[in-house]
Amino acid sequence: MLTLHHLNNSRSQRVLWLLEELCVEYNIEFYERDKTTNLAPDALTKVHPLGRSPVLTTPHGNIAESGAIVEYLVKNHADETFVTPQDGEALQQYWFWMHFAEGSLMPPLVANLVLEKARQKGSKPFFIKPITNKLIDGILNAYYGPNLAKSLQYVESYLSRNTWFAGDAPTGADVQMIFPLESLVASGKAKDLKAIQEFVERVHARPAYQAALAKGGEYAYA
Repeated sequence: MLTLHHLNNSRSQRVLWLLEELCVEYNIEFYERDKTTNLAPDALTKVHPLGRSPVLTTPHGNIAESGAIVEYLVKNHADETFVTPQDGEALQQYWFWMHFAEGSLMPPLVANLVLEKARQKGSKPFFIKPITNKLIDGILNAYYGPNLAKSLQYVESYLSRNTWFAGDAPTGADVQMIFPLESLVASGKAKDLKAIQEFVERVHARPAYQAALAKGGEYAYA
């Protein structure tokens, strides 16, 4: 029996979705973020030294990192659905989007979120705030903002021509891509990105996704 160590409002939600799509039997161990710091609880370090989620406990040990978990589940449990493309362009797209999600899209997305929260929080004493805000704006405008915008336009263009990321049916690549895109939509920053919005709506409408929401509890991005 598999066990998913599930942290609220985290990447583990997409693993729940895949588990439901594959009709795999599994247990859930729930963990709650600290309400002050929003960090994962120390209890997760007993599961994996990094103390992060998701972690999947399998008969062979624990697997951390959602991409590795997705690959494990697809390899061992995919039958007729969520099968990895075997060759051609679909396979190349699968490889690309599987790694793009966390390698290229999430870093600037998280950086923008952290820096904008820092700006909203402000500085003490008050006269420091204009200085820190100018510094934050400089960082966002010079690197993270343009980098994120370029990545999102690439995704938007691709989804305007394709229903799924790697072929004619959903795959692990779609599982990897849903978390950054649904968090972006939930933040209100995808208003001009129609294809991305439609992709998120398409995933959220799937019965397996709704079942994952019902089992996973609090989730801010759906």
